[in-house]
Order: sequence, then structure tokens, then C-alpha cells
Amino acid sequence: MTIYALSSGPGISGLAVIRVSGPETKRIIENLTNSPPPKPRYATLKKFSKINTNELIDEGILLWFPGPQSYTGEDMAEFHVHGSRAVIEAIHAAISKIGDCRLAEPGEFTKIAFQNGKINLLKAESISDLISAETEMQRQQAIKIMSGKSLEKFNDLRNRLLKILSNVEAKIDFPEEDLPDEIIKNIKIESKKIKEEIQKILSDNKVGELIREGFKIAIVGPANAGKSSLLNFLSNRDVAIVSEIAGTTRDVIEVHLNLDGYPVTISDTAGIRDSKDEIERKGVKLALKKAENSDLNIILIEPKSADFTGFLNDLVNEKGLIVVNKSDLGIEKIDQEIKKYKPIYLSVKEEKNLDVLIKAIKEKLKKKFIKSDDVLITRERHRQNLEQCVFHLNNFEKKNSLEEFDKASEDLRLATRHLGVIVGKVDVEEILGSIFNDFCIGK
Repeated sequence: MTIYALSSGPGISGLAVIRVSGPETKRIIENLTNSPPPKPRYATLKKFSKINTNELIDEGILLWFPGPQSYTGEDMAEFHVHGSRAVIEAIHAAISKIGDCRLAEPGEFTKIAFQNGKINLLKAESISDLISAETEMQRQQAIKIMSGKSLEKFNDLRNRLLKILSNVEAKIDFPEEDLPDEIIKNIKIESKKIKEEIQKILSDNKVGELIREGFKIAIVGPANAGKSSLLNFLSNRDVAIVSEIAGTTRDVIEVHLNLDGYPVTISDTAGIRDSKDEIERKGVKLALKKAENSDLNIILIEPKSADFTGFLNDLVNEKGLIVVNKSDLGIEKIDQEIKKYKPIYLSVKEEKNLDVLIKAIKEKLKKKFIKSDDVLITRERHRQNLEQCVFHLNNFEKKNSLEEFDKASEDLRLATRHLGVIVGKVDVEEILGSIFNDFCIGK
């Protein structure tokens, strides 16, 4: 099947790129240009016409990439045309009339590239992250993964595990042949060393995921404390409805921001209070859940929030920042229970001390986003597979100490598989290859 899709962004633009990949690519070029494919990998000016009628659609640039020397590994082409909706739809309609052609699914070009061995799974993910990058920090992380540093590390760990597994498999297959004591000793030392290296990778405070997904900040507090007004100020636009009526916000409103290069997701939540309204109660429940899962909570109260002190014990912790809004109304009547937390006093309405709050947020961000060249995990699936790898290596060590090689080999095999899943490489034949390369079995 040949696939096609608009690869540039949707909407009116000076230029649009329509990508085609598959066995019918050459025929598509011939039908749309009434000529054979141009010289490979050279930009060629061509007229693109409707099939059968020869009615001109547009004039633009054609790029022809014969497989396997292409991004997907298949025959591929790119049509660079003017970026109007009419031109794009006309090109799509013309291609659809050719047999065995269909619109591509999301990410399908990159999926085919992975399946054809043109890229590894980590690089495929980093391409997606690079396209989605909103901050310089996210861009740098995506480029680092694309460069292959994570792949190199995970492949190295995996190859070392395969080496150990080949020795264990040899012991099982040839029980009458005793492995040298040095090899048995090395199995124990090397497996423990690999486990410790993976544990070190896991102890990264989830910086990679924070950079990719954004630092989660929740604005929580009682009703009518000014949470929506604060969100609008930080976003520099009106994203939340502001009203004097308490309980206006019922659901969670999220905004993605670039705060001095730091990727941040700020959530405005429903006012926390006792309510008989079922919808508002659900909103309060969502607010508390958002606070629980956030990286930082801005606990916003105002001088009249004396009845909110009961919630403070549940919300104030190392990721909580107490902020008193509407300080222009006077702070002398603030509850002593609140004062002991040394809150930040500000007024969103009069834009007073908001710079102090932003500075405090940045300090929290700096502590979380400590740059480290050792950060290799950017997604939860990487972390889960590494944790499973450590789990099986622990089991391997216990059984290995009792010389239960037949049972221990399965744990080692599972540990190796979890590393392979990260990079998208799982092949049992590699174990056999390692045995044949390192042992003279025929002798």
C-alpha cells in the first residue's frame, strides 16, 4: 500500500509539502507530471495536473527518493506546492484515484521508517518530541536523543547482558563441560554492575519526563481567591473566566507556557470549599487530585480565607507555595495560622509583587531542572522497562547465587528483553549469535 499526506502544517501558507511513500510512488509521479521521475534527490520544477483531464493543478518542486535510500526505506516523493487548501485537496484527490493509495495515518511515515530499519525506536520518539518542542530545553533534549546517546547506552547494557546470557546458556546446553571459575565469577560481577548502572539512570528525579511533558503547576485555593486572574496574568491572555461570583471555575483549565525556557503546564482549578452543588463538588475533587499529581502547588488565598486554614495541612508540603492575593485590601486581619507559613503577598488586580511570585517559581524550576548529561529517560515506558530490568536482575542474582542456572537464565532473558523493548530491538537469534561467536561448540 502507498500512503500520502500533507507533511507541512495545516492552514494557508506560502508552501505546502505533500509526502508520498510506497510502491506506487513512481506511478503517481508519472500520472501527475506526465513525465518519468526526475533525477533522484534533486529539486525539479514541475507542473502537476489532474489525472486523465491534464487540467493544471499547480506548479512546484518535486523531489524523488528511490528506495531504499529514503526516509522510509521505500520509494518516496515530496510535492512542494502553494499552500492553499484548494491546491492541497486537488493533489490529494488526484493521488487517491490511483489504485492501492490511501491517506497516511498519524506517524505512519516514521513507523514505516522504523519497521524498515531506517531508524530505531528512540529516534522515532525523539522526532515526535522535536516536532512538539515548545521550548529550547525541549528542543535540546530531543536533539540529544536523536544523536544516539541513549541508544548507545541502552545497546551497550543490552549487549553486555547478552554476553552473560550466552555464558549461562552454554552452561545449560553443555552441563558436562564446566565453565571456568573466572567466567562464573564474572557473570556475578558484571550482572551486578549492570544493575547498578541502570539504578543510577533511574535516579534522575524524572528530569527527562519533566522537560518533555512540562513542569506541572496547579493553582489551588478557596473560591474567589483570584486563581483565574493569576492564570490569565501568567498566560498574558484571558484563558479563564473571571467573575466576582464564587465557584465560577468548575473544571480544570490548563495552559502550556514557556517560562524563561522552562516548559510549564499551569492548571487553574475549582475553588476548594464545602458545597452542596454536585458539579462543584466534583470540581473540588478534581482540584485536589490535580494538586496531588502536580510538581508545584501555588496555594492562593486572600485575607478573608480564614475558613480555608483547615485545608492547609493537606496541601502545604515541600511542593507547596503559599500566596496571599488581594493584599491591597489589607493583610492585618490575616489568620496567624497562615502567617506562620511566611506567604508571598501580592495583588493580581494591581499587579503588585507578581515578580516576587515568578522569581519563587523560577527557583523551584531551577532545582528540578538541574542539567545533567546523564539523563537518558524521556518517557514513562523507558522507566517502566528499566525498572522491570532491575527486578529481573535481582531475581537472577538470587538464583545465580544458588547456581540455579536453568531458572536464572529466564530472568536474565527477560531483563535483556526489557532493554530491547526500549530501543525496539528484540531478537532471540542474537543470543545464538553471541554463543556461536564466542564459543567453539563444534570442538
